[in-house]
Amino acid sequence: MTTREFDDIRLEKLREHVWEIPREGEMRVPARVLASEALLAEISEDKTLQQLRNATHLPGIVEPAICMPDGHQGYGFPVGGVGAIDAETGCISPGAIGYDINCGVRMVRTSLTYDDVRGREEELVDALFEAVPSGLGGGGVIDGGIDAIEAALERGVEWAVEAGYGIESDLDHCEDEGRRPDARPEYVSKKAKDRGRNQMGSLGSGNHFLEVQRVTDVFDDATAEAYGLSEGQVVVLIHCGSRGLGHQTCNDYLRRIEKEHGDLLDSLPDKELAAAPAGSALAEEYYGAMGACINFAWVNRQLITHRTREVFGDVFDADPIEELGMELLYDVAHNIGKKERHEVGVGPDGLPAVGEDVVDREMRELYVHRKGATRAFPAGHEDVPSAYRAVGQPVIIPGSMGAGSYVLSGGDESMRVSFGSTAHGAGRLMSRTQAKQEFWGGDVRDDLAGGQQIYVKAQSGATIAEEAPGVYKDVDEVVRVSDELGIGDKVARTFPVCNIKG
Repeated sequence: MTTREFDDIRLEKLREHVWEIPREGEMRVPARVLASEALLAEISEDKTLQQLRNATHLPGIVEPAICMPDGHQGYGFPVGGVGAIDAETGCISPGAIGYDINCGVRMVRTSLTYDDVRGREEELVDALFEAVPSGLGGGGVIDGGIDAIEAALERGVEWAVEAGYGIESDLDHCEDEGRRPDARPEYVSKKAKDRGRNQMGSLGSGNHFLEVQRVTDVFDDATAEAYGLSEGQVVVLIHCGSRGLGHQTCNDYLRRIEKEHGDLLDSLPDKELAAAPAGSALAEEYYGAMGACINFAWVNRQLITHRTREVFGDVFDADPIEELGMELLYDVAHNIGKKERHEVGVGPDGLPAVGEDVVDREMRELYVHRKGATRAFPAGHEDVPSAYRAVGQPVIIPGSMGAGSYVLSGGDESMRVSFGSTAHGAGRLMSRTQAKQEFWGGDVRDDLAGGQQIYVKAQSGATIAEEAPGVYKDVDEVVRVSDELGIGDKVARTFPVCNIKG
């Protein structure tokens, strides 16, 4: 058997692209890394493997804890991590979901071709940068009064469409139709709501962006046709989350867990894995608050979509829907925790079990934590929109601003291998501090424009340096692993035309 050792962690190769950290000591389940040899070497360079092993200590976790091929070190739980935890006997962990609740991506199709845009890239990027708020702090597409905030938290994209910021098909092409029915705005603090009021429709900072792209390759003609994609077509990719509202909500509940469930916290190897026991009042309140933040993030991306449609209409002097065909392909979250039913091993007592204790397998309700991982449900799954059910759920995986991004479809093996999940992006190789030491923003911007005809605009040169192409793993390799494992199948590849960042 092929093995690899990194510090005190030993991994066994179960099959191509599947590496297991065997269960030992206080680990409740084994852990698995889905990666090629090259990606595994990169993943091992920070604390990702230690964080993955630590995650196996969470009460009620079912096998295995998983790290995706784009994995890297996060807050307590690795980015690229998937942890499925029994919803009756386990727990829910804000740290295993992340501060930016429902950070996610959406792709908007257009009827434009790359030839229609060439020569107008700078005009387009300037107009988008002017129209779509970005960077730290406040500013949004709309002024979020208390009624708007409450409606967004409660009803998500449904409210935005009714208010004139979208079209009916936007609902059909969004995960959960853009609304978590179990959202409970009353469990979101006033401080969190206040932070969100002037950020409704804004990118924020960090790795969030709005990118105009062109489709360069189609790998699966039938699925691409179902998704409305073709070579040479221009699309728009939007990546952002719940802004300060989601961050504050995560922080609020982490502090409450410290006060109310210190005994559970003390049993974990890393306090950043802080979790509330399933069935507790705090677990139910966090789940309801998280659902409201999920709705807010979908509204955030919806408002940016609305403003983007207006910009394209102005720049190309055409109706964005009727003439430019700016319809939503899909919107999918990659920082989220949801109750889902999956098949797991159970013991003689009917509870989840592993190894020799397993006597049967049955469907159980689980809190599926995806932190930097994308839901990837296969063809035929009831939660895939009817328009795409025959081919599988669209999965959108951004690369860096100097590399391609991908559209995948949920793979046939995803439910068996990864709790219906795949990667969420290229995954970072460098910290932001290191990136600013290695790269100069102005040079990166000029190199992209001069060498690849990619036009980038940001609030500062430091932001561009932090997001330089060299900061990220090889997205082609990440997607190759996903495709070969059958958890997310390649449909199309896109390439940047212009990009705005915070």
